[in-house]
Amino acid sequence: MSFSEAIARDAEMIAARLDRAMAGMGDEALVQAMRYGVQGGKRLRGFLVLESARMLGVEEHRAISAAASVEALHAYSLVHDDLPCMDDDDLRRGLPTVHMKWNEATAVLAGDALQTLAFELMCDADLGSAEVRIALVAGLARASGAEGMVLGQALDIAAETSQTALTIEQITRLQNGKTGALIRFSAEAGAIIAGADRGPLRAYADCLGLAFQIADDVLDVVGDAAKTGKRVGKDAGAGKATFVSLLGLDAARLRAAELTRQAENQLIPYGIAAQNLIAAAHFVISRES
Repeated sequence: MSFSEAIARDAEMIAARLDRAMAGMGDEALVQAMRYGVQGGKRLRGFLVLESARMLGVEEHRAISAAASVEALHAYSLVHDDLPCMDDDDLRRGLPTVHMKWNEATAVLAGDALQTLAFELMCDADLGSAEVRIALVAGLARASGAEGMVLGQALDIAAETSQTALTIEQITRLQNGKTGALIRFSAEAGAIIAGADRGPLRAYADCLGLAFQIADDVLDVVGDAAKTGKRVGKDAGAGKATFVSLLGLDAARLRAAELTRQAENQLIPYGIAAQNLIAAAHFVISRES
């Protein structure tokens, strides 16, 4: 199975698990907004959970709830990130953002509910022993909270009002939280479920997450809104410091390619079993959305 086939198949599995998790919640505007907010996307983070688990001999049915969990958490972050008080976006994945389709209050509550759903999913008994599930919950909390994704968002907001442009080191720290922390946890989740060493997958994901963000910065400059599903040129319009604005377009692309090579090197010990994770690293810098 090719990488494109594998990630598409996993996306369908994750969507089905999320559907099951929200079945019976009713049809109120809140639940409609939750379902709307979690639809679509590449499901890369969920794929990393499932593929890292498969690589380490864990069956898909044991890891699927963790994959759905990180996608619910990611969806919550996007719903809140799009709000006027945050990044103020009106388009996501080619569709109106949740607060545009409903209203800001519904978007806040839908994001809150998706976040709590993520932790409920991470408690699924299929994931393993109580100790394994506690480790997963703790890892997700750290990745998404004040040491990870939320910290990154806070640094991003602070940078918008700062009189001093960010340095490469500061942007790297910001993006390691805002984008990289959840990617890193997603890649480590398979090792947690398998009871294996997390080190190589953590190092792989550190490179992957940074390459992913550099690719996003490149797309904001050269991307097509019809393909990205969101506005492009926004960072430059806001005078925002990015990897592209500091390094230049060509150097940013070279940096992303080098990070991809570093990510691939971390997976050498796993041999052919790591082929889809290697393909994922190449995918993040060649994608058009």
